[in-house]
Amino acid sequence: MAARAMWKGVVRLGDGPVEAIPVKLYAAIEDRGVHFRLLHAKDGAPVRQELVDPSAPEDEEVVEREDVRRGVALPDGRFVVLSDDELAALAPEPSRDVEVLRIVPRTAVDDAWFDRPYWLGPDGDDAGYAALAATLAEIGGAAIVRWTMRNKRYQGAIIARGGGLALVRLRHAEELVPIELLEAPTGREPSDKELKLAEQLVEALAGELEPELLADAHREKLEALIEAKADGKVVRMKRAKKAEETDDDGLAAALGASLQKAKGGK
Repeated sequence: MAARAMWKGVVRLGDGPVEAIPVKLYAAIEDRGVHFRLLHAKDGAPVRQELVDPSAPEDEEVVEREDVRRGVALPDGRFVVLSDDELAALAPEPSRDVEVLRIVPRTAVDDAWFDRPYWLGPDGDDAGYAALAATLAEIGGAAIVRWTMRNKRYQGAIIARGGGLALVRLRHAEELVPIELLEAPTGREPSDKELKLAEQLVEALAGELEPELLADAHREKLEALIEAKADGKVVRMKRAKKAEETDDDGLAAALGASLQKAKGGK
């Protein structure tokens, strides 16, 4: 089944018509998680969630949706209430433009900025699309962009991928936690033996990235359990073992064991 575009826009590299490249936006990932419903333990019927007012005279009085307002809590316990009209006034103006702000080296966009990937496909101007993809691939660059989609403003990076283009949504600068805020490593320095074993372990594990390595084993087991129970089967489960801690004295032994396992797996 062919991929279905979720949005259409125009990549703007300037003010002239030549610098406008129409594109289609496609999802690069899909939700494969198992979603649970809350059931009544007594009869298995789905339960519903309701909004309640704990300060009402009657215990847990239900509040209707139309009587709910949005509020932000202040440190002193008060709330700032925002109306729907006020929030709507802050929404960005509708636009189909994907505005290119700057072209930077691909290495300048740290992986910590990445939020959600999309694919970009051509929407009529195949030549312009191919030219942009080829140029970004040749210079190893990333186009830093911003765009509005579904009443929300986003920022991202357009990068070349397999002859085409990918658009990676980026986080805001204030969301990132700098690594400099982490505590510096303490303790003894690794021995020459430990460094050598670690180097051999890295060499033994080196290879191509196979998608199967990143499969969601927990989801697969969960789906198998659901299927078995749906068929009326009784499944006996075993609790997972707790992870064993490794102390400094056993680091070399742990590295050696990992190296032997890596060589055996290869």
